[in-house]
Amino acid sequence: MITNEDLRDICTHTKLSRLERFVEPLNAAMTEFEINNVARETMFLAQLAHESGGFNYVRELATGDAYEQRNDLGNTEPGDGRRFKGRGLIQITGRANYAQCGNALGLDLLGQPELLEEPVNACRSAAWFWQSHGLNELADTGDFRRITKRINCGLTGWQDRLSYLERAQQVLA
Repeated sequence: MITNEDLRDICTHTKLSRLERFVEPLNAAMTEFEINNVARETMFLAQLAHESGGFNYVRELATGDAYEQRNDLGNTEPGDGRRFKGRGLIQITGRANYAQCGNALGLDLLGQPELLEEPVNACRSAAWFWQSHGLNELADTGDFRRITKRINCGLTGWQDRLSYLERAQQVLA
């Protein structure tokens, strides 16, 4: 179980009042989706911290226009790019991913995509993505690089992700 202080020591540039919103939902989501050992927890928290700018953002800053008509994301309707831009702590993106996530979590994300901005749903969607993409198993083998590629389709922000990982390992070890 992580504490407010643990999250503050990992996300050193984020106000504690912001981080406190996520501690209980993170612990519940990690339990629900079997993120249940130090390797899984540290890698999960490091990736979320990077993807969310230190738990400051649960909605992508960009407009989402770049995702318009992206069939690989299931964005086939006009406006899908903006409507289904990245949300949650791991930035679920695209109509198809919102549909899968919503089905898994019992949420109407196609009708209300902004539900992923709520702390409980932001945490659960990230943990669902993590488990459903085999990231627990990769964490168990210590393969942070492959985890990053599955989340980001590349190594964008690699040094930042590593910095968060190092802090998480120091805090949770």
